[in-house]
Amino acid sequence: MSRPVPVSRLNGYVKSKLEGDEKLRDLLVSGEISNFNRNQRSGHIYFVLKDSAAAVRAVLFRSYAASLRFAPENGMKVVVRCTVSLYERDGSYQLYVREMIPDGTGALYLAYEQLKAKLAAEGLFDAARKCPLPRFPRVVGIVTSPTGAAIQDLCNILGRRWPLCRVILAPATVQGEDAGNSVRQGLCALEALGVCDVIIVGRGGGSIEDLWGFNDETLARAIYACKVPVISAVGHETDFTIADFVADLRAPTPSAAAELAVPDAREVLLHLDAAGASLREGTQRRIQSARHALEMQARRKEAASPRARLLQMKKQVDVCRERMQGAWTHTVSVRKNAVLSMARLAQSLSPLSILTRGYGVLLRDGRALRSVDSLPPGTRFTARLSDGEVGAVAETVVQYGGSSTERGGD
Repeated sequence: MSRPVPVSRLNGYVKSKLEGDEKLRDLLVSGEISNFNRNQRSGHIYFVLKDSAAAVRAVLFRSYAASLRFAPENGMKVVVRCTVSLYERDGSYQLYVREMIPDGTGALYLAYEQLKAKLAAEGLFDAARKCPLPRFPRVVGIVTSPTGAAIQDLCNILGRRWPLCRVILAPATVQGEDAGNSVRQGLCALEALGVCDVIIVGRGGGSIEDLWGFNDETLARAIYACKVPVISAVGHETDFTIADFVADLRAPTPSAAAELAVPDAREVLLHLDAAGASLREGTQRRIQSARHALEMQARRKEAASPRARLLQMKKQVDVCRERMQGAWTHTVSVRKNAVLSMARLAQSLSPLSILTRGYGVLLRDGRALRSVDSLPPGTRFTARLSDGEVGAVAETVVQYGGSSTERGGD
């Protein structure tokens, strides 16, 4: 008889077996919610998942519960992605849930999740390989139904926002068994044209069955391989397909895809007007600055030119000439005044001037006589008066302080 083992060891062993099973690590389970309980303090959700024949306990921890997009409640049929393990304290196995969605898709949802996981593992959803959209597309390709409402919305918005672009439609079946293949062919045809700057793939809203063609694996790989940026616009904002994950950009609706694909011409015009005004102002500033620099350079060049130097020297010569003329005029005036003064003085001292006062000058042989000794009696001489000369002959000579001598005269 083997030795007994404690219950805790048994439960731990069973737990390790459950967690070691690869099939139980990532499992999709469908059922109806019962005994639903949200712990207000911890935020964890505890419930029982059951069907008509069995039930199993389940827990959804707060970190995963925060990502729920709906409010679970008793009686709701759901599909959960979970791991199976054992709660050792009670010795009962339970489901540790990571995701939960309302059921109603059945096998379609299971296929969707499996394909999504497969393509994600291959890197088809990686953000690093997604292409940026062109800023100003000239040609927009559209793959959708030619009779649906989506094509009308797309063309109206594209024409209103960016009239410069051309739209090329690749008609496709967007619902039914052949939808995925039809959309793929339209996408490949547009890419083969080599003129499209961006391609929109999509349709309006519908049930998961209506949108199922956009979960086609061959379509997903064609979108991934497309060299032209692809916008996926399938259904409404809450609808997600495989095409959304693999496309370069996901738009919540076809109308939103048109707005994302092209710019608004009015905004571009406003931006161009503002840029033009800024460019003109900047150009004017640069022109004014350049003109000012040229004027300064021209003035410096002119100041350093021979002509400018000659003009400067001419001005200096003119100033010197004016100064010299002023000095010369002043000197001449001073000298003239001096000469006039000397002339007046000379005139006042001139014998001729004395003669006008009644005096006379005795001349003999042109020489002035200074003494009576120079006039012996009978000597001819001339007496110069102020207005003429008189000839005479000395007769009597009286010498002051001496005797007199008489001589006859003419």
